[in-house]
Amino acid sequence: MSIFIGGAWAYANGSLHLGHISSLLPGDILARYYRLKGEKVLYVSGSDCNGTPITVRAKQEGVSPKVIADCYHKEFVDCFSRLGFSYDTYTRTDTDHHHKIVQEIFLELLEKGLIYKKEIEQTYCEHCQQFLPDRYVEGICPVCKEGSRGDQCDHCSTILEPLDLLERKCKLCGHEPTARFTEHFYFSLSSFQQVLENYTREAADKNLWRENAISLTKRYLKEGLQDRAVSRDLPIGVSVPVAGYEDKKIYVWIEAVSGYYTASKLWAKETNSDDSHFWSSSTESYYVHGKDNIPFHSIIWPGILAGLGKAPLPTHIVSNEYLTLEKKKLSTSKNWAVWVPDILERYDPDSIRYFLTINAPENRDADFSWKEFIYSHNSELLGAYGNFVNRTLKFIEKSFGGVIPEKDITPTIQDKVNRLYDEVGHCIESTAFKQGLEKVFELVRFCNKFFDEQQPWKQIKDDHESCEQTLADCVYLIANIAQVLTPFLPFSSSKVKEMINITETEWRAFVVPSQRLAKVEPLFERIDPVRIEEELERLKNQSCCP
Repeated sequence: MSIFIGGAWAYANGSLHLGHISSLLPGDILARYYRLKGEKVLYVSGSDCNGTPITVRAKQEGVSPKVIADCYHKEFVDCFSRLGFSYDTYTRTDTDHHHKIVQEIFLELLEKGLIYKKEIEQTYCEHCQQFLPDRYVEGICPVCKEGSRGDQCDHCSTILEPLDLLERKCKLCGHEPTARFTEHFYFSLSSFQQVLENYTREAADKNLWRENAISLTKRYLKEGLQDRAVSRDLPIGVSVPVAGYEDKKIYVWIEAVSGYYTASKLWAKETNSDDSHFWSSSTESYYVHGKDNIPFHSIIWPGILAGLGKAPLPTHIVSNEYLTLEKKKLSTSKNWAVWVPDILERYDPDSIRYFLTINAPENRDADFSWKEFIYSHNSELLGAYGNFVNRTLKFIEKSFGGVIPEKDITPTIQDKVNRLYDEVGHCIESTAFKQGLEKVFELVRFCNKFFDEQQPWKQIKDDHESCEQTLADCVYLIANIAQVLTPFLPFSSSKVKEMINITETEWRAFVVPSQRLAKVEPLFERIDPVRIEEELERLKNQSCCP
């Protein structure tokens, strides 16, 4: 089976925060899991270097958009690498390769009559002397009356045009924009109403999408799909490949989602591989993002793919709800955020991955609190998992000269492990990552109880055979738990495998032969709870939140 995984593209206009990682982490868990299963996997993403937020940031700092995009793309690559994200290709939208293929997609849709020209009114700033891209216009959402941008309301998820906003202002200068007529290209999204209704119904029937994606998409379909502009008057981006219109740029919503396809083509080119099997009707595809990106993945990208006649339309839409911080909404403008480069300086990447998975906003908003983060590390990762690994391996080191006893594994223990692979695998495939990780830690808690009940420190004096059996069973449990945790916690899993001297690469139960352990070291370090107050103080000092 071929598995295609697309992670949403972050705007290269500022550092990543934990909200970004929370919504993107499921992609890496999926990729690592399916590789262990032996499937063909292509996991792609990249930095969005063409978006309006980048030009806004560049103007604010008095530098070129390329300086901003280069800086944050480099930072993103470093952060994803340190967090263990295993992309097959991580690229960017300002490459010649991306531009060329996006232009080919545009021309193919134009040739099929699915893109057409239309004269429209567009916001224009007399003060800045320019047409305003949608995100350059801010105001009040006409639906929910909350503050909104000109492309989409983050509060009620309504897709907007800038002229829909009440109390419009130019983001650059603060003046009220006027409107001028200009000619743009439009995508005939309305012609896919029936196709996308059937597609959404089928996804809902098979439980392939998260509930938020189903309900939001049904809402848009009920309101009736509108044709959408696919060009804009923008300073940077992919030029419209039509004579006389080269100064216009292909709108980010068609250009950025096409990045999944351009990244796939880049992977094929760079590895001399064929990517066509990742775009066939038998492919399982997972699109991983936050809920603000749902319509782009459930309506617009499927509409483009249907227009191009390319299969498959996204099969799984993995759309997380929002992550809040200390019970307040994340705010980059108020600096109320935990920035990824910062947290990586002080904490284990597996601690971050663990907390963002066990506390994932899969079906409702979830909160990141420093207290819960540090307590969960100390009690679960260190106190439960790390403790079981350490006490078992240290006992073998001390009482058996570091050699794992050779015994047939107790059948009931084997059954538990086999069941763990099946249940966790099912959870991952159905995108219930939190539940999958909970199941692993249920077994970890059983393991500690098992060790305590068997009392190997007594068995070694009273019944050496039983002691060997206990420790063989415990090493079997440790090795297989580490294997099942590989998609979730790759760094600590790798440490366990090194200590036990194993190199298993498949998603199935296995027995560890009698062999000498490598140097046994603690899996995790305790975090002093005094750090909770320190982190809260740091957050308060950096932020302008009341």
